[in-house]
Amino acid sequence: MIYREAGQYKTSYVDDQAIFPILQDKAVVLAAVAAAYLLVPAFASDYMYKAILIPTVILALAAIGLNVLMGYCGQVSLGSGAFMAIGAYAAYNLAIRLDFLNPFVCVLLSGFAAAAVGVAFGIPSLRIKGFYLACATLAAQFFFDWAFLRVKWFTNYTPSGSVNAPPLQAFGLDLSSPTAKYLVALTFTVALALAAKNLVRGHIGRQWMAIRDMDIAAEIIGIRPMFAKLSAFAVSSFLIGVAGALWAFVHLGSWEPLTFNIDRSFQLMFMIIIGGLGSILGSFLGAAFVVVLPIFLNQALPPLGALVGWTISTATVSHIEFMVFGALIVFFLIVEPHGLARLWSIAKEKLRLWPFPH
Repeated sequence: MIYREAGQYKTSYVDDQAIFPILQDKAVVLAAVAAAYLLVPAFASDYMYKAILIPTVILALAAIGLNVLMGYCGQVSLGSGAFMAIGAYAAYNLAIRLDFLNPFVCVLLSGFAAAAVGVAFGIPSLRIKGFYLACATLAAQFFFDWAFLRVKWFTNYTPSGSVNAPPLQAFGLDLSSPTAKYLVALTFTVALALAAKNLVRGHIGRQWMAIRDMDIAAEIIGIRPMFAKLSAFAVSSFLIGVAGALWAFVHLGSWEPLTFNIDRSFQLMFMIIIGGLGSILGSFLGAAFVVVLPIFLNQALPPLGALVGWTISTATVSHIEFMVFGALIVFFLIVEPHGLARLWSIAKEKLRLWPFPH
């Protein structure tokens, strides 16, 4: 009774093609965005910004990028950490070599640099797929790990390899406070998430999903695999590259090449598996889950262990975190491959009939 579209008539093409055609969905999304912009800055502490909110928002954008490639187009990638690094170092080099550019312009331009590299490394997808494509993208990860560590030009010849982001300013305003950084990251993520949502429900998105479901059948009905796959690599790499630049400029401030190693690639993959493959909402849910769970375990396990006389060290908590993530990956792959986003869809279906299920 609560979530029911009965009586909501679509009388125009604009209504029929709306991103959120049901009033309840639109109200929930608008309320969530309003709360993120208005309520969160009013109550969040600096710790919440730095440990939870900013990482969640930026990693959600990177997860959306990976979801475009894996969830919507069906192309396996283990090199998303490398594309975050490309975005970060492209933005850094643009900022120091073209110092008249605003840092946020550099962040956007870094996405195009990542997209160009993504297209180049997406070319093997025209001939290989599955595990073989995963190995090809893994090679990209290792290659760029080596390049950013050994080619000193990328780090402006700093002896340690660590680089610092330029100060965050726009229109004469200092944006270095945690609240300002959060709002900047949130604005980038919301804008690009809406763009990605529009893409995946348009003709390009339908081409990606046709390639994902059966590439031979898609080619027979007139879809060009080269365009579909390379456009998915380009859009995915653009989003991940922007997320990498935001991670470096907004979240870290200074970083080294190992910040974007293969662990970051696996972390993003876990996010979309737990959150839901082929779902923009699932990218947000997966990012929030992966960011919050370690903090929750660090806070909850030591007191729980003390209740039974077991002193749980930080290292033990870290081991338990790995075990929990492994168990959850297996659980979602077996029980609910569509992740948390599917559970949310099931809840909405239940609300269609509640409180009269028969």
